[in-house]
Amino acid sequence: MKRDELDAALEWQADAATAASATPRVIDLSLAGKGNYVRRVSRLTEAVWFVIEACVINNKLVPFSALRVALLRLFGAKIGPNCRFVHPLRVKAPWNLEVGANCWFGIDAWIYNQAPIRIGANVCISQGSLLTAGSHDYATNMDLHVAPIVIEDGVWIASKCVVQMGVTIGRSALVTPLSVVHRSLEPEGVYGGNPARFIRKRFAQQRVP
Repeated sequence: MKRDELDAALEWQADAATAASATPRVIDLSLAGKGNYVRRVSRLTEAVWFVIEACVINNKLVPFSALRVALLRLFGAKIGPNCRFVHPLRVKAPWNLEVGANCWFGIDAWIYNQAPIRIGANVCISQGSLLTAGSHDYATNMDLHVAPIVIEDGVWIASKCVVQMGVTIGRSALVTPLSVVHRSLEPEGVYGGNPARFIRKRFAQQRVP
């Protein structure tokens, strides 16, 4: 082989090796596992709840809050008095749900609670918002990972917000529409954006005479 041909072959091999090393990695989803997720009820209970959720809880033709509350409690949810579940919504695991008194849930709210979600009293979860207590290990093997969510008393999560796993939203905080909450929020603040950031205090400071 001539010297020029040898140099060209070596250059081609080097380019091929560089291209191969620069190819982005793809995670094989067939190898992903359940991570730290723990099933708390039987598969049969999950299947029965799936049917009830589809036929009643997430059915816009059922406007009866008391019926939704009764079924959620039957499957293990702890729900305080005077809560409004008049709209269709989704609850993945009622046995992982705790709700205080006087709470409102808007149409198409989605409580995706593979881990416990605790909602305090006088909380408003507006239409289309998603509380998700699980995600995936995106940097390694896409295993499922879960962590609780805590929504303290007096919080208002406005329409189409996303609250991610492991977050605590402090007492009387307000999350403005279309925001994404991936870190815990301090009490009484107004937060907005993706990711949600502090905007101002929710309540005007009272002057001391």
